[in-house]
Amino acid sequence: MARLAAIGYTGVMQELLTKAVDLCEAAAILINEVRAAGFLVETKQDATPVTIADQRAEALITSGLRAAFPEILVVAEEEVASGRITRPAARYWLVDPLDGTREFAAGRDEFTVNIGLVENGVAVLGAVATPARHEVHFGAAGLGAWKRAGGQTQPIHARQPPPAGLSVCASRHYADDPALAACLAHYPIAALLNIGSGVKFLRIAEGAADFYPRLGRTMEWDTAAPQAVLEAAGGRVVLRDGSALRYGKPDWENPDFFAWGLR
Repeated sequence: MARLAAIGYTGVMQELLTKAVDLCEAAAILINEVRAAGFLVETKQDATPVTIADQRAEALITSGLRAAFPEILVVAEEEVASGRITRPAARYWLVDPLDGTREFAAGRDEFTVNIGLVENGVAVLGAVATPARHEVHFGAAGLGAWKRAGGQTQPIHARQPPPAGLSVCASRHYADDPALAACLAHYPIAALLNIGSGVKFLRIAEGAADFYPRLGRTMEWDTAAPQAVLEAAGGRVVLRDGSALRYGKPDWENPDFFAWGLR
C-alpha cells in the first residue's frame, strides 16, 4: 500500500485500490506468459471467444478479491458465462479478466485486464492493466487517476478538445457501421482511430483523445473499471439522453453510451 499512500490514497479506498492494482498487474503477467507459450481459442455459448488466459486470469483475480474482501460481492465475466447466477448488490466488484479477447487471439496489443468497483450503481474505482504495453491505469472517484508505466507513476487528466476538432476512438469491430458515421457527422472530427477493448477509455483519460461513441453491445464488466478511471481523470460517460451510465442492470448489458474527455 505504500506506493498508493505516497500519492495521497488513505484508508479503505487505498486498500481497495491497492488490491485491484496488484491483481491487475499479476493477471497481466499471467496473460503475457500464456501469450508467449501459445494457446487455443474456444467459443462460448454467446458466440464470443475465450482462452485459457481469460480463465486463469479470472481465477487469480476472483480468488484474490474474495480472500481480501469477503464481504464484497464479485461478479466476473467467465463465471457468469458458465452459469453462475449473481444478483447486483449495493457494492460489488466487476471483473473482466481479458477485455478484448478477439484482439488477444489475433495477436494485437489492444487488450486489458479490468477490475472495477461499483457502489449504489456508480463505478467508483477502477484498475485497468494493458499487458502488452506493461501499463496500469487506475483511479477512484474524487481522488484522481494515474498511469503506471516503466516503473513510474504519473497523474493523468482528460483534456479540453483542441480547436482542430475531436480525436475519436471507436471500436475496431464497428469501424464500418453506418450508425457510427451518422453519429460522427454531428461533430468536428480531426482524427479517427479504430482500436479494441477498454484502451479507448484510457486514451481519453490520459488526454490523448476526446470522444468514444459506443453504439454496440457491451457488458458491465467491460466498462466499469475504465469508466471509473476516465471519470477520476475528469471525463464522463453518458447515455444518449445525457444521463450517466449506471450499473446493476438485471442482464449486465449496457445500452449505447458516449465517453468524453472535458467538454
